[in-house]
Order: sequence, then structure tokens, then C-alpha cells
Amino acid sequence: MVQKIAFIGLGVMGYPMAGHCKKSGHEVTVFNRTITKAQAWVDEFSGNRVATPKLAAEQANVILICVGNDDDLRSVMLGEHGVLAGVNAGDIIVDHTTASAEVAREMAIICSEVGVGFLDAPVSGGQAGAENGQLTVMVGGQKDHFNSVEPVIDCYAKFSQLLGAVGSGQLAKMMNQICIAGAVQGLAEALSFGKNAGLDCRAVIDVISKGAAQSWQMENRFETMLAGQFDFGFAVDWMRKDLDIALNEAKTNGSTLPLTALVDQFYADVQRRGGGRWDTSSLLTRL
Repeated sequence: MVQKIAFIGLGVMGYPMAGHCKKSGHEVTVFNRTITKAQAWVDEFSGNRVATPKLAAEQANVILICVGNDDDLRSVMLGEHGVLAGVNAGDIIVDHTTASAEVAREMAIICSEVGVGFLDAPVSGGQAGAENGQLTVMVGGQKDHFNSVEPVIDCYAKFSQLLGAVGSGQLAKMMNQICIAGAVQGLAEALSFGKNAGLDCRAVIDVISKGAAQSWQMENRFETMLAGQFDFGFAVDWMRKDLDIALNEAKTNGSTLPLTALVDQFYADVQRRGGGRWDTSSLLTRL
């Protein structure tokens, strides 16, 4: 079924995600703060671009959002030119921003007051996952809303799942980033150890990646880590933003995250070395 989709935010993730929606046959209208980026998307995918989130929402029944943080989400959602100024009752908003569970609940309450559905649906898989339509999507919200938009999400996802009420998607993404932080630090330490011990790290990884030590990070990052290549991928600045969200949530729910807090400070070291835009695997540079 063809949907009228508004896509708000054409960054490294949103740009290809919106493209997959258009290539799947949906009608797509895009908004991006940088007009040249929106025009480039239109030139590539033959969709439409508009000047405000409100105008995008007016032309859609499904509104997809992928921006930077809590403040960015409020900026595109609220105000006289925001998404909520252009929606119609029955529309569904799917927020793919990695943000706090608090802002997700805040937006859901506002949406419910005007008869609009809201799902928080952060993604995992990075730029490559977005470009290849192979993202994993963690969703919070009402089941009927999820069922309505799941075919749209399938345009750019290999797997999506409803995990509970609004906010559950963001909480799941926090767990995801906590796991990644530990895995990357462990891999960095192992590679440093192996090099210092005089081992052929490529040969060792070929062995241990077949066993219990295997991880996505090991499979996809060890080669570039050994080559000292970090100018790509998921930026340290973004990871620190995500870990800050998780650490703040931990204070609220009574969790202790000692390893996460430690790795967050290691990423601060990388930032001080000028690596804010380096891939998260740049933890190795500290060692």
C-alpha cells in the first residue's frame, strides 16, 4: 500500500532511509535544515522537498524523523512551523532519533492530545546499515500504531520489534550502546595486547572470531583498527552523546554502569586528541 511519507532530517542515516522509502514506491516529501542537502536528495530520488516540517507533515500520513538529539526533536516537532502544526488526526509519527526516553514520552503526550500516534524508534546498524536497508529498529509505543507503519519501516530495516510503551525504544537503544562501548574497548585492548606480544593479530582474530569472543565490532572493525584508519563510521561525538543519555537514565532508574562511565571517559580522551569525528573503534589510539 502506497503511503504519503514525510521524512524530516537527511543526515548520514536519514538520507538513505528516505531514499529506500521512495524506491519502495511511496510518495516522499523531505525537509532538511540544509536546503542543498534536501535538493540533492530530490535530484537523486525524484521526491519533493519543502521549506518547513509543517509543510512536510501536511502532505503525509506517516511522518518519519531522524535528527540529532532531544533539542533537535523538539525544534522540528513544535512551534508554528513544526510537524505538529501540520499533522492531521490519525497520522503517525515515527521518531528514529537517538534521544532520551523522557523526550519520547513528552512528545507522545502532545501527539495524543491532537489524535496523532507517536513511536520512538531508534535504529542500530550505522551508515552502512542505512545505505543497505539493513537497520535494526527498536520501537516503543502502541501496537496498532506499530502495525500500521511496520511495512514502511521494512523499507530500510532488516528487523524491527515493538518492545513496550513509548520510551521503550530509547531505553533499548541505551542498552545497545552500553554493549557496544564494552565490546569496542575489549577489542581495542586485545589488539594492543596482541601487538605488544608480537602476535599476528589478523591470524589470531581469524581464530577467535569463530568462537565465543566473536562480535560485530570484531568482524567489521579489526582490519581498520590495525591499519590505523578511523576517519569513517559512527563518530565518537555521537557515541558520547548516546552514552550521556544512558548514564543519565541510569541515575533515574537506580542502575550502576561503571564500565560505561569508564569507556565514556576514554572517548573523552579521544576527543581531546582531535578524534571527535573518528569512528568509535578509535579507542585503540589511546593504547
